[in-house]
Amino acid sequence: MRIQVISPHFAPDIAATGRMMTGIVEGLAAEGHELHVITSLPFYRSNDVEPDWRGKWVRQQETAWGRVTRVHPFPVPKASLAHRAVGFAGFTGLTTLHAVAERWRPDVVFAMSPPLTLGLAGWVAARRRRVPFVFNVQDIFPQVTVELGMLTNRRAIAFFEAMERFIYRRADAVTVLSDDMRDTVVAGLDDGDASRVSVIPNFVDHDWIRPGPRHNSFRSELGLTDETVVMYAGNLGFSQPLESIAAAARAFAHRPDVRFVVVGDGARREHFARLAAELTNLHLVPFQESARMPEVLAASDIQLVPLRSGLTRCSVPSKFYANLSAGRPVVVSVDTGSELDRVLAEIPAGLAVGPGDDAAFITAITELVDDPARAREMGATGRRWIESWSTPRAIGARYGALFEALTSR
Repeated sequence: MRIQVISPHFAPDIAATGRMMTGIVEGLAAEGHELHVITSLPFYRSNDVEPDWRGKWVRQQETAWGRVTRVHPFPVPKASLAHRAVGFAGFTGLTTLHAVAERWRPDVVFAMSPPLTLGLAGWVAARRRRVPFVFNVQDIFPQVTVELGMLTNRRAIAFFEAMERFIYRRADAVTVLSDDMRDTVVAGLDDGDASRVSVIPNFVDHDWIRPGPRHNSFRSELGLTDETVVMYAGNLGFSQPLESIAAAARAFAHRPDVRFVVVGDGARREHFARLAAELTNLHLVPFQESARMPEVLAASDIQLVPLRSGLTRCSVPSKFYANLSAGRPVVVSVDTGSELDRVLAEIPAGLAVGPGDDAAFITAITELVDDPARAREMGATGRRWIESWSTPRAIGARYGALFEALTSR
């Protein structure tokens, strides 16, 4: 089967969505499919096109399984929603142009969101070729920005909600990451037809991210030895209650045996740096190369997964599953009854508290810090559970089966 993929990021870009789509494409290629990926020039690390990729607005790359077309992403300040909308529009325009102009004819078009506008590019490309269109939703827009208070203009909200419904109605299938997200998407469909919405979770490469020794080069680079390391590794954006992490580090300021490490960048990194400026027990480290992820996670003893209230209906933090794969216990702050809360109710791999409850968050961290044997057992339990989770090859096969079903109709 020939599959046209439209994605905001792709390897070697380090964005989480890029890693996910790269794994899905590799899984599909392993099943024997031919693919053409249309994506951005790598820019996520510094919010600017990386030096080795500058000089051309469009670059082509031939691969063993097909081709990758990279177009200029029009990077803009991440903190400004208006600027990001303009950047997404420019990127979507270039992406759509290349998707519909090429002579290569796909059997199915597969587009990833966010940005939501790539759904329009996918629909136009699929309509041009009269083939099925599958829309993969990693975060539900505009609900995420509305929940975060980033989008408050009623006209803008109505506009994006109308665009969202337009794309959902025209997609032959919509894929989401969790039951919570499926319920949200189905509620937004005019006909409430749940049959077109499938739950296909993101994969975890548990052969790559494995439990490793605490004492490694990453820990040494930070000047840490045998302290208990409480880590958050991920995006420093509006979805994460960074204030809760700072409050937890502040609560342990009197404990020289405990250190907090925050690894990541994002729209609110400078804000978090100000929060952490006087915290000598907190290390703020930039994003690391993807190849270092197993080592970074192994350097921790406890992992944090905080998410703002209401977002579990619109998003699933993939870092949660990576933490379990690394064999580290987690402390999550998420909505009660949400996907992550249900997982931890099923398997004792960590502790869950309500979002924004700093006192409960700190108490949960303290429980694991003061009982390292329990923490290690939770990490081992999470690792055993994640070994049954979907691999890139398995997830690629699930998407391939969905595409086959659509094209055979």
